[in-house]
Amino acid sequence: MSRFVRRALQPRGLTAVRRMDIHEDPKNNVVEATFELPGLKKEDVNIEVHNNRLTVSGETKQETDREDSGYVTRERRRGRFSRTIQLPSGIKPEDVKANMDNGVLKVTFPRTSPEAAPKRVTVS
Repeated sequence: MSRFVRRALQPRGLTAVRRMDIHEDPKNNVVEATFELPGLKKEDVNIEVHNNRLTVSGETKQETDREDSGYVTRERRRGRFSRTIQLPSGIKPEDVKANMDNGVLKVTFPRTSPEAAPKRVTVS
């Protein structure tokens, strides 16, 4: 088996790291997590909120056929990804909203009140 064929048969995209940014808007009291998911449709993305954790996962499937000089080339790509972030306490699942446009997923949720400073306890 030639080196070219071996490389072509290796799975690609299975360990792809998807870019994610988190921005806080104190004016509107909102936190926004942005995920770059090029080539994905909203039907390919799954969003879950469980135990104050937001999990964004999805699967890509691409298949192309090409005919050149009497040969047919068929390429198939598949890949899965999953990212989990810890949400601040007090977030209700119904408060989380998501919107996807041109391969960019934006997940927004209200910011909770600032956490109180830790209390020191003296040992007696």
